Amino acid sequence: MMSDVRILSLAYWDELMMTLPDWKTIRRAGCMAVAGASVLLVAGCNQFANIPKHLRPLSSGTQVLLEDKGMEKDSPILLRIFKQDAELEVWKKRKETGKFALLRKYDICKWSGELGPKFREGDRQAPEGFYTITPAQMNPNSSYHLSFNLGFPNRYDRAHGRTGSHLMVHGACSSRGCYSMTDDQIQEIYTLARLAFQGGQRSFQVQAFPFRMTPANMAANRKSPHIEFWRMLKEGHDHFQVTGQPPKIDVCSKRYVFNAVPQAGVKFNATAECPDISVPDPIRLAVAERQRRDETKTEQIVARLEARENGKGPLQSLFGNTAVASAQPAPQSTPTSFVVASEPAPKTVAAATVAAAEKKPVPEKQSEPDNEIATAYSLETEDTGSDGFISSLMKRIW
Repeated sequence: MMSDVRILSLAYWDELMMTLPDWKTIRRAGCMAVAGASVLLVAGCNQFANIPKHLRPLSSGTQVLLEDKGMEKDSPILLRIFKQDAELEVWKKRKETGKFALLRKYDICKWSGELGPKFREGDRQAPEGFYTITPAQMNPNSSYHLSFNLGFPNRYDRAHGRTGSHLMVHGACSSRGCYSMTDDQIQEIYTLARLAFQGGQRSFQVQAFPFRMTPANMAANRKSPHIEFWRMLKEGHDHFQVTGQPPKIDVCSKRYVFNAVPQAGVKFNATAECPDISVPDPIRLAVAERQRRDETKTEQIVARLEARENGKGPLQSLFGNTAVASAQPAPQSTPTSFVVASEPAPKTVAAATVAAAEKKPVPEKQSEPDNEIATAYSLETEDTGSDGFISSLMKRIW
C-alpha cells in the first residue's frame, strides 16, 4: 500500500515539474518585471519632462499645501525677501479672509553685495525696496532656468539717480546682483506667479528688506549709514503686517509713501514735494500703534547695548560705578611666601568670513539676540504688581 502511494506521489511530482517553466524562463521574467518597474519609476520622476518648463503645473505636494491653507492655486501672490536671513517668502490670498497669508519660505541660494540698497550699475549689489512685477517681466527663456526681472530701478531708485539693469530673481544658484534660487525653487515660484496672472492678478509686489524688521535688528543696525532708508522700508513692512494686503506704493519727495491718498486731481511726482495726502484712519492708527510699540522696544534694546559698549553692566548703568564697586568683595591678597604663576591663556583662532569677488555664499543667519537684547522683549509682559520695589527693579535689570 505504501509503495503504491509513493509511486503515485512521484508521478504527480514529475507531472507538476513539467508544467512549470525552467529557471531561465523565471529569471528572464523577473528581469523584465524589474525593468518595467524602473521605467515606471523614471516616468514618474519625469512626468513633466515633455512640458515646457514655464508651463509645468505645481507639484502634488504644493497643491495639497495650498488646499490645507485655504488658498486657490491661481489666487494673488506677494513675495518678501530678507537678505540677512537669506530667505524668500511667498504669500497668497486666502479664500475665507481675503487677506494674504504665508504659503512657503525658500532659502535663497545666493545673493550678492552687502546689506543696503543698490546704487549704481556694476556694484553687484542686490537691491532693496518695493518692486512691481508684471507678466512682461517674466522670462521663460532664461539662461538661469527661469527668471523674472525685479524692475530696478523703480521710481524711488530713479529719483535718487541709481542705475542698474537686469536685476533678477532666477535659478542656477549664481548671482551678480540678483537673488538666485535653485532650479526647483524658481520652478515653483515662477509657476505660482504664472497661475496668479492667469487668475487675474495684473502685477505682484516684491518687498526686499535687509533683515527682519524687528526692534532687535533695528537697534543692532542703528549706526548704519542706511538706517533712515531702512526705517522707511519698515513703514511699508508694517502696513502689510497690520492689513494683510499689499500696500499701495507711491513716491514723492524722493520717499516711499504707503496707502496714501492725494488731494483730488493731484498726482504723485517722485522728485517733487509730496502733496497733501491722507491715509485711511484704520490703517493709519494700526500702523502708528505698531510703530509705537516697536520704537519703545528698540529704545530699550539700544539703552542696553550702549551701556554694554560703554563698559557698564546693568547696575552701573543705573547707579554708576561707585555703587557697584561698593558691593564687590575686597580682593584677597596673595601670600608673599611663594609666587603664583598662571598658565598662558589658550590661543584662539577668530572665525573669518571669506567673500568671493562675485558673491559670498548664503550669509550666515543672524544668531538669536543675546540675553541683554532679549530682556527687552520680556519687559512688555512683565507683571510687577505683586512684587516689592527691589524685586521689580531686579527683574528690569536682569
